Amino acid sequence: MRVKKQRRHRKIVRFYTACYGLRQPYKVLCDVNFVHHLVVNRITPADKALANILGAPVMLFTTKCAISELKKQDLRHVPSHSQALEAAESLITARCDHERAMSADDCIMDIIGQNNPEHFLVATQHADLREKILKIPGVPAIYALRTALFLESPSAAQRHFVKTSEEQRLHMTDLEYEMLTKGTKNMSTTHQEKDLSDEDGFGDQNLEVQAVAKKHTARKGLGVKDKVQFKRKKAKGPNPLSCKKKKTLKNPDLHSVQERKDGDATLRSRKKRNRSRKGKRPVEAES
Repeated sequence: MRVKKQRRHRKIVRFYTACYGLRQPYKVLCDVNFVHHLVVNRITPADKALANILGAPVMLFTTKCAISELKKQDLRHVPSHSQALEAAESLITARCDHERAMSADDCIMDIIGQNNPEHFLVATQHADLREKILKIPGVPAIYALRTALFLESPSAAQRHFVKTSEEQRLHMTDLEYEMLTKGTKNMSTTHQEKDLSDEDGFGDQNLEVQAVAKKHTARKGLGVKDKVQFKRKKAKGPNPLSCKKKKTLKNPDLHSVQERKDGDATLRSRKKRNRSRKGKRPVEAES
């Protein structure tokens, strides 16, 4: 359940940050009854508990009217009441221009206004106040159940406001349409002026075109090419300096005669050796 709750809270926070521009650290405007619930159920420290829900650091605010309403209850003998008053006074006080103290709900609604310019998240235990807040675009609501904190999902009115605002961005406004029509008129007048000036100098342009055409025909007659054509490199033979030259014989006949003489001499020497070996006898046989 914790994982599902965290995912749901992340989706809600992404919706408000993407569509309404909520930025970190998130500003949480706390009602007095919400502060009292935190003290009674010992959800402390409150800033860390709210930061775990929203996934980002938090700044806690309250109003002077809310603190004065808590003081009017006159329950100082109750320990939880005195602790809640101390906790509320320790929070940052949002600017409230009311000369006379109002109820906490009316003061919070007045601070938020119609567009929530300060980008507040409202934390309250009053269900009626939460319903009013969720009708205003861009105001998330937080409430507590025992020791758990919850973030209200965006209402249908808030989602509808986002869709309508996106559709308005796609279409042009009246001022943009007027600017566009004025721009097109100015462009048309400039084009007409250019056309008139081009008609005046049309004869000169024709002469220039004819001169360029004559140049091209003259080049073609001479065989001159306009563009440079590069030759492809073909495979060449080996470097003659790196190759050895073949040996040429000056007198091939003499060389062949010498080879024959050498061959005859070797045959004669072999015959003499064989004869000498046959003439000799072993020493043991003579004895």
